[in-house]
Amino acid sequence: MQQALSLAHAAIALSEPNPRVGCVIVDAQRRVIGQGHTQQAGGPHAEVMALRDAASRGVDVRGATAYVTLEPCSHHGRTPPCCDALIAAGLARVVAAIEDPNVLVAGQGIARLRAAGVQVDVGAGGEASRELNIGFFSRMQRQRPWVRLKAAVSLDGRSALENGASQWITGDAARADGHAWRRRAGAILTGVGTVLDDNPRLDVRLADTPRQPLRVVVDSQLRTPPAARILDAPGEVLVFCAAGADPARADALRTRGAEVAEAPGADGRVNLAAVLAHLGRRGINELHVEAGRTLSGAFVQQRLVDEFLVYMAPKLLGLGRELAAFGPLTALDDAVTLQFHSVERIGGDLRLLARP
Repeated sequence: MQQALSLAHAAIALSEPNPRVGCVIVDAQRRVIGQGHTQQAGGPHAEVMALRDAASRGVDVRGATAYVTLEPCSHHGRTPPCCDALIAAGLARVVAAIEDPNVLVAGQGIARLRAAGVQVDVGAGGEASRELNIGFFSRMQRQRPWVRLKAAVSLDGRSALENGASQWITGDAARADGHAWRRRAGAILTGVGTVLDDNPRLDVRLADTPRQPLRVVVDSQLRTPPAARILDAPGEVLVFCAAGADPARADALRTRGAEVAEAPGADGRVNLAAVLAHLGRRGINELHVEAGRTLSGAFVQQRLVDEFLVYMAPKLLGLGRELAAFGPLTALDDAVTLQFHSVERIGGDLRLLARP
């Protein structure tokens, strides 16, 4: 199962919006006779790739065991059901890490395998598989992406100087690592303030990737300049505005290749919950937020952040801009309470993962 999980990691940035799945087939002597991982959407799933690998080796898989990091699918999507492929191949046993949260599967693949006489065991590697597919589970169970808010801060929690200067608080290794996290996301979101102040490309450049994530701009009044670099980078751009935005500005952005969508909220702002619902319907599993303190504060205040990805540099900046602007709170009990999920050293900086 550990080998299957390693294979599943190779599906990051490839299988979206499908989950990242790996499969290893072993014979009665525990020798690996086939392996594979899920390909791009519409392509073969992990189980089929493993069966093809075994066939290319000229190996008979009848009576073999398949270790797969997610329950084999049981429905016709762009590809036929994987449970049927395993049954037809004559496998004797399937070990699945975890049940598929998709309501079109949700135990039905396991049931179909057992009905065909295949022994099925579930649970080995389940936690690791869920972590790898945390966005897929979020979209299936909550109809919205897993929201990861990324920030780079000093030891005293400043994301920029008071004049807005922020490049660069952390070192090269942390920036490269941040691009690896961008790579695994289905979409990267920022606000118009960041577009105007920093003019970012907001793409993946410091990590190899087979595709660029969707880039999303929250821009209530469509102030994004048509010449902004975010519109030049490869991949798609989606701009969310509030009601009453200037149609001419929308047309100018569409001329530059951007998609413009309304998500009207209170006080002329964009409704962030509606943005998440839209992205969920669009098949986005993980949303990577890189925004300024105002938009980050709105995500925090509305309790929409599932995970904080914070790079902390061993520097003190004194007066400056905070990670997220919200509050002021009147009691310590009102604080957003988090738990550290992991703490690792990345170059000369620390990478903190924390969850509510």
